[in-house]
Amino acid sequence: MLTPRLSIVVPFYNVERYIADCLESLERQTFTDYEVLLVDDGSKDESVEVAREFCARDRRFRLITQENQGLGPARNTGVKDAQGDYLTFVDSDDLVPPHAYEIMVRSLDETASQIAAGNARRFNNTSGVRQSFVHQKPFAKDKPVTDVYEHPTLATDRMVWNKVYRRTFWDQFKYEFPAIRYEDYPITLRAYLDAITVDCLHAPVYYWRERESGESITQLKFQYGNLADRVTSAEMVLDLLKRAPELRDRVQKHLVQIDLATIVQAFASADDDELDGLIALGRRLSSRFDPRVVTEVPTLQRLEYEALQAGDAKLLRRLARFRAEGHGLVPARRHPALPWRYESQYPGLRDSKLPAAIYRLPNDELDVRALTTELEWTDDELVIHGTTEITHLATEPGATVRMSLVCGRRSQRLPVTLTEAVSATGEAVVGFAARVPRSMLAGLPKWASTAWVSVEMRSGLVRRKGELKPGPMQFSDGAWVAGRWIQPVRGTAGRLSLQVRNGSAELTGAAVDGDALVLTGRIPSRMAEPTLRLTRSAGDIQVPLQRSPGAKSRIPKQRGREAMDDFEARVAFDDLIDTVNPDDPFLGRTILVPRIHDGEDKMLLVVTGVNHGLMTPRGNRVISLTRSPGQYLNVVESPARVTADRIEVDGNRVIVSGPRWDNVSYDHVTWRRFLPNSDDGIDSTVTVTVDDERWSAEADVSEMDGGDEAYNWTLFADRPHASPYAVQTDSFLLTSLPLKVGAFTLLGRSGILHLETD
Repeated sequence: MLTPRLSIVVPFYNVERYIADCLESLERQTFTDYEVLLVDDGSKDESVEVAREFCARDRRFRLITQENQGLGPARNTGVKDAQGDYLTFVDSDDLVPPHAYEIMVRSLDETASQIAAGNARRFNNTSGVRQSFVHQKPFAKDKPVTDVYEHPTLATDRMVWNKVYRRTFWDQFKYEFPAIRYEDYPITLRAYLDAITVDCLHAPVYYWRERESGESITQLKFQYGNLADRVTSAEMVLDLLKRAPELRDRVQKHLVQIDLATIVQAFASADDDELDGLIALGRRLSSRFDPRVVTEVPTLQRLEYEALQAGDAKLLRRLARFRAEGHGLVPARRHPALPWRYESQYPGLRDSKLPAAIYRLPNDELDVRALTTELEWTDDELVIHGTTEITHLATEPGATVRMSLVCGRRSQRLPVTLTEAVSATGEAVVGFAARVPRSMLAGLPKWASTAWVSVEMRSGLVRRKGELKPGPMQFSDGAWVAGRWIQPVRGTAGRLSLQVRNGSAELTGAAVDGDALVLTGRIPSRMAEPTLRLTRSAGDIQVPLQRSPGAKSRIPKQRGREAMDDFEARVAFDDLIDTVNPDDPFLGRTILVPRIHDGEDKMLLVVTGVNHGLMTPRGNRVISLTRSPGQYLNVVESPARVTADRIEVDGNRVIVSGPRWDNVSYDHVTWRRFLPNSDDGIDSTVTVTVDDERWSAEADVSEMDGGDEAYNWTLFADRPHASPYAVQTDSFLLTSLPLKVGAFTLLGRSGILHLETD
């Protein structure tokens, strides 16, 4: 066999449930000049049999076996046998998108950089596919031929697998993974420091599994041996920073907020005889931090640092339980007795060894939290419902809230009605209904592209200013106002933005005609030779438009808008379907984004009031029209699976239903919750009804309530001889969520339905 250009090293150990999906994602790569080195690290299950099957059917796959030594040494074994010009790594329970290596190898060929690194997605059944938090900032946009000094957020990209390395570079610096868990970060940071240039790619090149159970090493993170390896890894990273002092503060702050916080979290469940060892570990790590850096992190992290330094196990337990109650990295509970002190959350904290001043919250951590719960357009105004509070403070009687619409330097006061409300944690907050008159939106400057809502709240003697944020809402409807489209979206820094759009192309209808999808809409008359372009990773589809100048549309023309022509475009289903190389390796789907192209690209706005939730089966695939959170049209090509497009709620009863496809099993659609630290789930009692056209699943949520224990359920579909999957939801249905169902809230997250206790 000729020398391959790319070597893919895949160590594995007891992953029979996941390895086949991983290797199939490698088989589907559009870049084909590669070898896969499967390193069996002493597996005791059927993983090795699966690996042998792939080696037997594809000569590019090779199996290497060794006694169990751990992930790092297994990777080193694979590297020694690798023959390619480029080198990459894959964890055996993860997935690789089909175009990933084509994108990264092409980038290295073009730039001669030493490393190409790309974005990553997290995925599992209960939460779907979503952006990986730790990769969001480093790969927010393409940055070819950069380095870690010019682009310092790379210093917190700690994983080895979202990268392709030039093999000569790897050998030059003699990289070798240490025999510990969390072996990635020391190698990744060192490679970034050694590389002359790095290509940063915004495209997702890796799908990182988040298991429902606690099997993977990153989710068994509270075991002592796991924590000890985490500290060793962090020490190796800190040693590397001696050669890069300009990155030291950023990386130390990252380690305080992630690694040190993980050690503290272990105190919540640790036995008494484990406390001394945990304190020693925490001190070992925290002693390496510059105290000046610690003063710049939030108060909770400072408390954790000081408690470890003081060896205060009692306080560490309380802080760990504070996090375990759902407060995450930034606590949100109010403290009614002493609102500026953490000690009021847990009586007796003053008995700790720390000085009282440590507990005082700085003013900049008393923030306004204003969240939108519902948006409603009327003939005269946009009504925004939500709740607001000052974090860490009990809401005082008579609290006041002011809101203003802000555009550039212009700020206009909004009428606001206040009510009493209760937060998700059961504490008193202020409910509000803010009204944005259409006349105010119509008066926004012609140059305006966005507006937002400022919030000022006074509770007792404390006054704070902030921004209105979207809350749990993902999909909101927009509206025409004086010839411009106003679209509520999640904008910069997570705030609720009202986008102002001019000259939009829009979709007004969709239908199936034989073997084609027919889209109708309107485009600005000034467009000379427009075409419809549907973009995807495998290549664009371009379709001519048939335009009808001045034709009468079903959607009335908005006053103040420019002249528009009607259009029709026919897209052949055969052009849309790609069963071999779907962009999403987990859901097996490709999202195509239609754009009207005429020198510039205009995405198609989905006009409110027209039902575009079209779904049509083509063999074992389904073509669906969906909308983005910004109300633009997407065309989704995906496997035929159980899909929901309707929800009915009556007290404690919820009925979810959708279209019925041939060759899809509807025998077991159920609400499922997973047991702690397990991939095993408990199913609710669901009545499933199926006829020739539709399916429905009815449940009584009162039977699913865990009382004081928080139960979260996900709608699943089981299928014969294959893995179960979460039921996907038509995006047009998501505009009606969240909904109250008995003691639960019905939410859509990443297109998946969840029942969550309040």
